[in-house]
Amino acid sequence: MEGKRVRDSSVVMAQMMIPQDANPAGNVHGGAVVKLIDEAAGVVASRHARSNVVTASIDRMEFHTPVFVGDLLTVTAGLNLVGRTSMEIGVRVEAENLITGEVRHAATAYLTYVALDAQGRPSPIPLLILETGEEKRRNQEAARRRETRLAEKKREEG
Repeated sequence: MEGKRVRDSSVVMAQMMIPQDANPAGNVHGGAVVKLIDEAAGVVASRHARSNVVTASIDRMEFHTPVFVGDLLTVTAGLNLVGRTSMEIGVRVEAENLITGEVRHAATAYLTYVALDAQGRPSPIPLLILETGEEKRRNQEAARRRETRLAEKKREEG
């Protein structure tokens, strides 16, 4: 199976936050932001695997600043690590106040997806081709997170 570059599956999505995304004070619910993160990461995973994919875990979901009704959220997602059937996608969310132009780093998350075959079983995926120093750094950090996740899972099962 031929490898694929990070840029071949990366995605940038944007969405304006509206009142249905928020509480009565105008603060956007964290769940609305998480949904956008999961959607963007799912697109990346599907583009890489060219198959159905499922979210296996969300790791280090961090909210850095509040998001408000009227903010434009830009969600940037790309592959960090690829295993045999699973992959880690890093997602960065920025919130832009369209009136003032202020852009804030709103959230960061790392999600693991598993590719599925037609019978719903884990399916092999292409290798990841790392081209830049930044991609290599992200890959090394993702490998450490994967080791930590696997060790935690082993402790929970034992």
